[in-house]
Amino acid sequence: MASNSFSDLTERTDLRSRQTEAIKRMINFNAPLKSTTAEEPAWKVLVYDKYGQDIISPVLSVPELRDRGVTLHLQLHSKRDQVADVPAVYFVLPTAENIARICQDIRSEMYESYYFNFVTAVPRQRLEEIATAAIESDAVASISKIVDQYQSFLSLEDDMFVVRQHDLEPLSYYGINRSDAQDTDMQVMRDTIVESLFALFVTLGTVPVIRCPRGNAAEMIAEALDKKLRENLRDTRNSLFTGDTAAGQFSFQRPLLILLDRSLDLATPLHHSWTYQALIHDLMELSLNRVTVRNSGPEATTAGAAASSGKAYDLSSTDQFWQQHRGSAFPTVADSVQAELKEYQAAGDRVKDLKVATDEEDSDGSALMQNTQKLSSALGSVPELLEKKKALDMHTNLASALLEQIKDRKLDMFFDAEEKILSKSTLDRPVLEIIQDPQAGTALDKLRLFLICYLMSSSMTDADLSQHVEALEAAGADVAAVSYLKKWKAFSQMAAPASRAVSSVASSSFSLKSMIKGVKDLVVTDKNLPVTRVVESLMDMSHSTEIEDYRYLDPKVLRQADSAPKSRAPFREAVVFVVGGGNYIEYQNLQDFCKRSNGSKHISYGTSELVNAQRFVDQLARLV
Repeated sequence: MASNSFSDLTERTDLRSRQTEAIKRMINFNAPLKSTTAEEPAWKVLVYDKYGQDIISPVLSVPELRDRGVTLHLQLHSKRDQVADVPAVYFVLPTAENIARICQDIRSEMYESYYFNFVTAVPRQRLEEIATAAIESDAVASISKIVDQYQSFLSLEDDMFVVRQHDLEPLSYYGINRSDAQDTDMQVMRDTIVESLFALFVTLGTVPVIRCPRGNAAEMIAEALDKKLRENLRDTRNSLFTGDTAAGQFSFQRPLLILLDRSLDLATPLHHSWTYQALIHDLMELSLNRVTVRNSGPEATTAGAAASSGKAYDLSSTDQFWQQHRGSAFPTVADSVQAELKEYQAAGDRVKDLKVATDEEDSDGSALMQNTQKLSSALGSVPELLEKKKALDMHTNLASALLEQIKDRKLDMFFDAEEKILSKSTLDRPVLEIIQDPQAGTALDKLRLFLICYLMSSSMTDADLSQHVEALEAAGADVAAVSYLKKWKAFSQMAAPASRAVSSVASSSFSLKSMIKGVKDLVVTDKNLPVTRVVESLMDMSHSTEIEDYRYLDPKVLRQADSAPKSRAPFREAVVFVVGGGNYIEYQNLQDFCKRSNGSKHISYGTSELVNAQRFVDQLARLV
């Protein structure tokens, strides 16, 4: 059985590029990728389970799969017809259920040959089950390869990943902190995350240095990952890091893995967003980079069930507008959509003017050749213009849908108030007055505002708390989350310095421009979130009090000293992983921090799950 070490991957540093190359090579029967596309790819069937599909979906589109010879892509447990003259590439978890179905396929002679790729390492027992099925069916020759791919993570952005998309409860903040959690539950959580992080560093081709706080789930994961890396390095003949003899593939310096617990900062997941990507995640249905815009208004009630489901859009990594503005403040996005539309209209007008000029050219053709050449060049750009128009229509629709919610719920006011609470500034209106205002937001909006206020307050009396809770209940809010945070504050020592200012995200062009006039043109601050502050201190190897108790684990060091080495050279590369749920606000804040470092730092952000405010509030409420 083969296992994939990724020492021969292209020298690109971002995580999604690495995983994309690995998936492409897997589809190519685990043969090296050819630099030329002149040769037709071999046709094949791609069979995956739900997890394998989730891994592939953000990195390869259906047309890209087709370009690589995938004629059919099917769920492992769906009803599939026999295609006896075509090879099949499988990409699944090595679960008992999946292995049983694979053995059934072998016995049924479903395909000409089989290339079994497992997301994680396949246990020996499962291999023996496959071997038994092949021998009993006289199909040994049809099994071409069995490969451990080590791909148990989902790359949503160039430098952002999550462990999984489904079955998230054991990995959630609720799952980790619930009072009735058993030791076996914590072991499942630990092993799932460790497997994902191990796969990530196999894909990157390097062994990290690990830092983590003491006494929480992050430390438990750090110790288990350190042990797994050590065991793999010890087996030099089968080590997956043979190419990591010095600097590794990630950079000229080994990366720093920073494991953090969600309890470091409970305010940010509750904070109202103000940048494009985070707003979409907060207000819409976003899954695996696919967002659904639900219909609203009178047409939603008359168009039938199909129309009410809304329209889905793919937020593609090839969309230049998305790549440029996903971290921009919402008013900037709206202005940019308008500017791009004007530019598109101007380009279309130039094509029309050239055609008219060519048609009206005087009889002797004195400039006909020149205008014809210009028109031919302009027409050559039409496909690109049409693709740009398609993307702009999508962003116009997204921005319009966001704007509708922002104005209806006065979300700019909530964002502004929360920013001032987090930066210890004076509010325009008291929180209690906002809660009691029937025109201000939903019950959830008011609850989020108060939870942040309560988290940041060190002097709120029981009488004040009761008054706010009564107002929230009158507004229709479920205040169970308040009860949990009251207990949480009682049993924890919250460090909430003034510098905790959240850098949160923090139709026609004319209609969008006119609609946005009623929305505050708020500025997204450039101050670091708690996660970013910790990351900066750890990467710079500083003596900050925030990190003085953080553990230092180096899987390459024979004897673990559990203290930072004497050499205090700063780290340029880091992978930050938040146990218990992360969000786009923190991701963008880390990327903004990298930009301010003028390219001297590169940070990838990962989490057990991406959680929006609604889901996070629900989890807090269930912990009471």
